[in-house]
Amino acid sequence: MYAADAAVPLAPAGYDEPPWDRDEFERQLRAKGACYHIHHPFHIAMHQGRCSPEQIRGWVANRFYYQVNIPVKDANILANCRDRDERRLWVQRILDHDGYGEAEGGIEAWLRLGEACGLPRDELLSQQHVLPGVRFAVDAYVNFARRASWQEAACSSLTELFAPEIHQSRLDTWPQNYPWIESHGLQYFRNRLTEARRDVQHGLRVTLDHFTRRDQQDRALDILQFKLDILWTMLDAMSMAYELERAPYHNIDQSVTCHRGIYR
Repeated sequence: MYAADAAVPLAPAGYDEPPWDRDEFERQLRAKGACYHIHHPFHIAMHQGRCSPEQIRGWVANRFYYQVNIPVKDANILANCRDRDERRLWVQRILDHDGYGEAEGGIEAWLRLGEACGLPRDELLSQQHVLPGVRFAVDAYVNFARRASWQEAACSSLTELFAPEIHQSRLDTWPQNYPWIESHGLQYFRNRLTEARRDVQHGLRVTLDHFTRRDQQDRALDILQFKLDILWTMLDAMSMAYELERAPYHNIDQSVTCHRGIYR
């Protein structure tokens, strides 16, 4: 049996396992870090300095599609949330990415990362490099946030539990491994070190407060796994295109236009 919103498994009827206490439930959530995309072979290669400039640019261009959809996802969470106090906390995520006042925001920081890697911002904004698999994965995440309860959608954000490590690893290794990337382009990762830690405190509190029965706790783990699947699938698509050189339609006569994306 599957949820209509995004194929996240539902607990069977009559499920009556005793719930975990808050500490054990949090431990179970954090254990999901073993499936975080920091362990994907493509990301390991990127961390070890084995990616070519073309592969780095492919990752930046595809990840940009995820970045621009984060505030859309969070706007859907806000639309489903009737609690003003929770909305006042969650809205900060949209401001962090879209920017406000003098703060340019994460999307602008990612555009600058692209420019630092040699990607003109017009190319990033056009989304011409976005792989179909990446688009499908990100769209599934946005659709889940639109159709799930706001607490379930908040739970899906808990990959932020593991995000500071991945951002710090880029700050530690990219200057040495990829000196051709201008250092100002790494500001996005610097910003997220503090933003992700702040955000996860809120998302974790919502999850621990809301999912109190064991069937609910198991569903929370399934939701978090769904989000981990999203991130892993994005890298699968990029690995196929940029490592194995099997971009979508790579074996089709190039005189036939199957997709307007540029993968090589």
